[in-house]
Amino acid sequence: MDDKNIELKIYDMSCASCAAKIEKALNDKQGINEAKVNFAIKSAFIKFDPEKLVIADVKQVIIDTGYTPEDIIKKEDANLKEEQEYQEQKKNFMLSLIFTLPIFIISMLMIEFPYKNWVLSGLSLPVIFVFGRQFYIGAFKALKKKSVNMNTLIALGTGAAFIYSLMSTVYPRAFELIGQKPEVYYETATVIISLILLGRTLEAKAKGRASRAVKELMELQPDKALVISKEGEKEVLIDDIKVGNMILVKPGEKIPLDGEIIEGSSTIDESMITGESLPAKKKVQDSIIGGTINKTGSFRFKVTKIGEDTTLSQIINLVKNMLSSKAPVQRLVDIISGYFVFTVIAIALLTLFVWLSINPPLAIITFVAVLIIACPCALGLATPTAIMVGAGLGAKNGILIKNAESLESAEKIQAITFDKTGTLTIGEPAVTDIYANIDNKRLLYYAASVEKLSEHPLALAVVKKAGNENINLVQAKDFKTLPGQGVFALVDSKEILIGSESFMKSNNIDITPFAGKIHELHTEGKTVVCVSINKQARGIMAIYDPLKPDAEDTINKLKSMDIEVIMLTGDKKVVAVSISKKLGIERFIPELMPQEKVLVVKKLQEEGKIVAMVGDGINDAPALAQANVGIAMGSGIDIAVESSDITIIKGNLGSIVKAFNLSKQTMRTLKQNLFFAFIYNVIAIPLAAGVLYPGFGILLNPMIAALAMAFSSVSVVTNSIRLSVKKL
Repeated sequence: MDDKNIELKIYDMSCASCAAKIEKALNDKQGINEAKVNFAIKSAFIKFDPEKLVIADVKQVIIDTGYTPEDIIKKEDANLKEEQEYQEQKKNFMLSLIFTLPIFIISMLMIEFPYKNWVLSGLSLPVIFVFGRQFYIGAFKALKKKSVNMNTLIALGTGAAFIYSLMSTVYPRAFELIGQKPEVYYETATVIISLILLGRTLEAKAKGRASRAVKELMELQPDKALVISKEGEKEVLIDDIKVGNMILVKPGEKIPLDGEIIEGSSTIDESMITGESLPAKKKVQDSIIGGTINKTGSFRFKVTKIGEDTTLSQIINLVKNMLSSKAPVQRLVDIISGYFVFTVIAIALLTLFVWLSINPPLAIITFVAVLIIACPCALGLATPTAIMVGAGLGAKNGILIKNAESLESAEKIQAITFDKTGTLTIGEPAVTDIYANIDNKRLLYYAASVEKLSEHPLALAVVKKAGNENINLVQAKDFKTLPGQGVFALVDSKEILIGSESFMKSNNIDITPFAGKIHELHTEGKTVVCVSINKQARGIMAIYDPLKPDAEDTINKLKSMDIEVIMLTGDKKVVAVSISKKLGIERFIPELMPQEKVLVVKKLQEEGKIVAMVGDGINDAPALAQANVGIAMGSGIDIAVESSDITIIKGNLGSIVKAFNLSKQTMRTLKQNLFFAFIYNVIAIPLAAGVLYPGFGILLNPMIAALAMAFSSVSVVTNSIRLSVKKL
């Protein structure tokens, strides 16, 4: 039985160490084959064996770790939950601020009045135990599971400051007995809570913005559609629509599902799916994509795909797969995050004991400062937020990237190989010339009767030409094909061979009478198909597949990025020379059999190059899989190409350059985030511990530490958001 894939929400994760702990517990469970936990979107992506486990077993692992798994709910409810989280954090911050401000003002201005410390303690209580209770509840839950997390650091830091202050208020004599002046740090504890609440409020808002593109993608499909039946028009829920149902779409409406127009015409805005800015003209028999917007006319269409089979669902699943994946650079972050909180607590305790022996009044300040300034959140958000924004930006431009590893590899590409037919060319070859020693229509009759049994693009061109000439074809017999060479069949009891010159020569058929014309057509960049009847060469047909309009510009841009471009083709060398000259490609490999493309990619890799392969995802599947980055040029409807790392939905060559730019910009943002997160902790923790105090008299106030910690996560998320406005 196949593995089952599920996604669960875990809203009570507080930092990257939470995610690392849950992920480890899940992966240690027998029957779970793979688990990835994304702190940025509070999700766990789990693949498990349904013969060994049920979903309840998987959830129990998360519960046993101290967290609450929740099923994926409707998009509207999910958005509402995120909004509620933001509003809750905002409310707690505002109420906390009301009580914190008077504490801060009284303490900073050193205003004296009777029972001052008792008043300060009374004002502190709601801040610590009501508006900031989430930190203590989270820390207590972790403690029950013999674990620690970000909440532990905040609870220890603010709790220590509050308890120390409360002891100074209730029993100041105890401090006097040991020769210490009783101090209170109510302003420290409350300001820290308020600033962290502010940080979490801003972080919740920023994460919402970071995931906007992905959310918009998931909200493209309308909930209902107007179904046409014998009883008339009826509004039906999308989940109740079946393949074959007829749907009416009016101007301005979203197209609910994939289908084929059966009546009417229109222009459709497909930009949200393909990245194409110009509306596409659609008529009867044209395919349409669910989630796109009907601009002008009304039309009826027949539903061809529903549920997980629709283009939009496939795109969303690919984007989710991207979000569940981790870039190789993330492995180091995961290791650090797993030990981060324990390490910080150890450093804080060491700081406390050192300062107790050197300068006791500074011990509590440095202890709290170390606990509060440490920020595993920034580490946990650095990679996933950048990938989330990058995935959304790619999807909006019709670029789907399978996983974070592919994204990371794409920026390192040194050589790119292009399959010619259907990739550099439009993929709609047509017969342009016929030269024969019998009637042209007679030659077409024999050739097309054989070729209609083949699915090769060149064969389709021959059949189409016969159709345009109104030639009635017959059923060929004993059809055989030799991939990359030609075909054989019997038509009207005559032996018909169709294929390349080498195919004719291997069958001892003399094509000398056509040799001059073949060479001439090859120099024009045309493919020549030879036809023999009963072992006699009877004619040739020239087939030309026009180059894509953006092919030359794309090649030039790739070369300007210092990427070597190689063209792969089954055509004769003279044809390859002609096409490569038009495109400015210096290196090409002609006369390739389909299975030989993978060997070319391997050879380039053996030369030490990081290689991308661009193809149509069908004949090129082995080469796409072998390449460091396989790029499939999709048709805009069937975009789920298993062997590719990157799929260009509309088959637009210019999007390849955009994909590389997306990779570079996303990885640059990711590395900036990691630098900010690491350098922040590397500098902040020793500074909070007071290493500069003996020599320079510099000591970090815990309130400043809280402000720095609160904004470290926000700065990482904000830096990721900048990526969303980048031009590819």
